[in-house]
Amino acid sequence: MSLFFQSGYSAVLGLVANLTLTILLSPTIFGMYITVLSIISLLNYFSDIGLAASLIQKKEISKNDIRTTFTVQQLLILTLVTVGFYSTAFIRDFYGLPLAGIYLYWALLAAFFISSLKTIPSIFLERKIQFQKIVIVQIIENTCFYLTTIILALLNFGVMSFTYAVLFRSAVGLIAMYTISFWVPVIGISIKSLKNLLSFGVPFQASSFLALFKDDLITLYLGKVLGFEGLGYIGWAKKWAESPIRIIMDNINRVLFPVISRIQTDKAKIGRLTEKLLNYQTALLAPTLVGLAILMMPLVKIIPRYNKWEPALPYFYIFLAASFFSSYSTPFINLFNALGKVKISFSFMLLWTVSTWILTPPFINYFGLYGFPLNQLILSLSFIVVVFISKKEIAFNFLPSVYKPIIAALLMGIITYLIVVSAAPLLWLLIFAIVFSVLIYFIILKLIFRTDLISEVKTLFFSK
Repeated sequence: MSLFFQSGYSAVLGLVANLTLTILLSPTIFGMYITVLSIISLLNYFSDIGLAASLIQKKEISKNDIRTTFTVQQLLILTLVTVGFYSTAFIRDFYGLPLAGIYLYWALLAAFFISSLKTIPSIFLERKIQFQKIVIVQIIENTCFYLTTIILALLNFGVMSFTYAVLFRSAVGLIAMYTISFWVPVIGISIKSLKNLLSFGVPFQASSFLALFKDDLITLYLGKVLGFEGLGYIGWAKKWAESPIRIIMDNINRVLFPVISRIQTDKAKIGRLTEKLLNYQTALLAPTLVGLAILMMPLVKIIPRYNKWEPALPYFYIFLAASFFSSYSTPFINLFNALGKVKISFSFMLLWTVSTWILTPPFINYFGLYGFPLNQLILSLSFIVVVFISKKEIAFNFLPSVYKPIIAALLMGIITYLIVVSAAPLLWLLIFAIVFSVLIYFIILKLIFRTDLISEVKTLFFSK
């Protein structure tokens, strides 16, 4: 709860910045940023071969483990940055990047190296479940990044807005992390520690590597076949549709892995925690996604200079449904990893990755820009299989944990839709509709299902 509420600031700031930037910048510039960012994400997957996750998952760690992880990671990152720099000409020609796009690419390479220096101090905090301290660094970083980007975009810096903001964020974040969790870097490799860490790290990173092919490489492919403008529309739709997932699920999942790693032998406790997790995430996600589905179209029409994104609305609705279904897969993948069942999570990632690449090209050929969103929707339905396999590992009840908030959110959606359709397209009326919808949701849960979310939250903090 501490992580969720504190990092909520960064998430909301990100949404405001995303709204502002998509007003100020063209779909082409936005698509260019998404493409270059995905190239850096590609390098990130090769940066530590799962050693950081191994340090978090292990019950006890030694100085040799820490020293080895840091040294191996830095060797890998320096190699990747060097390769990335000398690949500039190929990337420039392949995507037709302008000079400003090249500067952004170099800035992200530099930030990639600087950010790697925060890994070990961050691991110390994660092992102690001190996410509130990690969040402080995130708040500082995101505030610097988004404010810098917005200010420079207002000054017509275009793509260079991202370039200067990326460098500023990485430098400030490094200073903040070492101020909160100081550590003196030590170089050295213990073969014994390395073998032990790799026994978990390699299968774990293999799953992450597949996620790279499923998410970031497919983005690079889309940038090539759809062009920057087409990718801009897809990126806008996907970013808004997944914003509740980023705000809610990312925080939950980040805590879930180290917490279950600490209690991995108590299956009954993990089962109870899973049911609570499913209930709370659905109670938050279901009304948020339904509200977004209803309010996005009038918002696009009301906000000045935002109607340029109207062609992306159909993709947004498809991504929205995919986000909801996939939200029931991610927690269980983290659960498998925390229990040391990395082969199960790897199998699912392999299935999703292969399916993404097999289906996306023909879907794009047949459905055009609709192809990728439809593919994501189909794959998101595999959450049913994920839940089924999870129930073999731990005992929990799925439907009783999720059906009440889903029904309440749908009823809320019907009432909100009637209000929005009958109201004039005015911003203050939409704000009223949002506030009224939240009240309706709480009332439905209270009167029909006898569920009081406020009391539930109070119980988390004050029960003994």
